[in-house]
Amino acid sequence: MTNTLHRYGKADSFNDDYIIFAIPSKGKNDKDCIPKLKEFLKICAQHNPVNMGNGQRGTLTPEKDLGPSSHWNRSDQPDFESIIDGVTKPGTVSAVFADASDATECLQEIIEADFGISVNISTSVENAKEVARGCGIRRHSVEYALAVSDPHDHLPNSQILSLSTMCGHGMVSFNLARKMLDMVREGRRTPEQAVATLTRFCPCGVYNPERAKRLLLEACREQK
Repeated sequence: MTNTLHRYGKADSFNDDYIIFAIPSKGKNDKDCIPKLKEFLKICAQHNPVNMGNGQRGTLTPEKDLGPSSHWNRSDQPDFESIIDGVTKPGTVSAVFADASDATECLQEIIEADFGISVNISTSVENAKEVARGCGIRRHSVEYALAVSDPHDHLPNSQILSLSTMCGHGMVSFNLARKMLDMVREGRRTPEQAVATLTRFCPCGVYNPERAKRLLLEACREQK
């Protein structure tokens, strides 16, 4: 089970969204798995990921001594080394890719490494099938997230849902996603600044900044 199943959007909206996980099983293969998890992330880091995480935090390094005026000038450069070094106990590690070929090449190398740990990929069903085929393997199983039924229209529109649900733990709130979209539309912030802000709030590092940027730009064009 992965909470990335709840990403909102039609199947073709995930053509730039591929998440690869490594997940040890408690009491089964978690003993001495730390070096394997780190090596998994090292392999991922060589294939152009747009985000990575170790289950505890994402790639945007926390900073001290921040004030209200410093928020928009913070560095948005991913720090893959600190993520790898930060793996100190068994848990989920992951990497996000915006390109199918990068995800395929990464998965192929992971297969060859044969860590003996469960690995899964989260994207559209058809995309997962194509990546598996590119690696010469067949899909083991499929897990679906059912559609949302909201007859009373309590949920925000599809643009906000697509931006917010990329954090499966719900740490990117609807209001934050709405605010970032409004600020980009009004020219008060660049798409890059808005995306960096949204990505910071996803603690496990599975938020896709490239997909978020595309969604923001598409929403702005639709308004025009």
